[in-house]
Amino acid sequence: MLVNMQDERSRLIVALDVASADKARAIVQQLGETVTFYKVGKELFTAEGPAVVRDLVAAGKKVFLDLKFHDIPNTVAGAIRTAATLGVSMLTVHASGGSRMLQAASEAAAQSSARPIVLAVTVLTSLDAAGLEETGVAGGVEAQVLRLAALALNAGCGGIVASALEAARLRQSLGTGFSLVTPGIRPAGGVSGDQARVVTPEDAIRAGANYLVVGRPITASDDPKLAALSITREIGRAL
Repeated sequence: MLVNMQDERSRLIVALDVASADKARAIVQQLGETVTFYKVGKELFTAEGPAVVRDLVAAGKKVFLDLKFHDIPNTVAGAIRTAATLGVSMLTVHASGGSRMLQAASEAAAQSSARPIVLAVTVLTSLDAAGLEETGVAGGVEAQVLRLAALALNAGCGGIVASALEAARLRQSLGTGFSLVTPGIRPAGGVSGDQARVVTPEDAIRAGANYLVVGRPITASDDPKLAALSITREIGRAL
């Protein structure tokens, strides 16, 4: 696993959900050495392309490329081979793409020189049981998360993206031999925003999460560095 168990900073991934490289650079500069790991998602990547990832890697930062690839196996494998050349540490695919797609993704990553961890996204943290049922999936969120996580790990994926609400059950059912990345993290007393299933940093780590993805509670804060330090302290209490 990438995580250094003794370093709470390595557990925190700050989401650069902004629309320009200038805004992203400003956040990284504000946070300094407080944060070593950043998520680049669809908004920033669409606006700036791979250059923003290369710049972060060149600056000594780890990058979680969160583009949630979901396509036919050959297309996803090609995308992952290309993403690996950027030096990313982790990237995402949708577990609902099925075992053939997941296996193709895992093999492409393993055959690259960078060997990024392929994380399978189970159920988005913006979805609750009602929202999931709208898509034709009955039986509740937890059952679907466990089903997709098992599928992804059996196909060779190195990790799972899921809400920390499902973390303890995932660890109980599937063990500890995979990375568990949890979005939907909000400090105690924080605003949930568009997230339907949220957990505090301390509770997420105690439940079995390896990495916590945090965006607006840090990047929209009046003092982003202080907000990040507060979250790393919460992580440290849980370790």
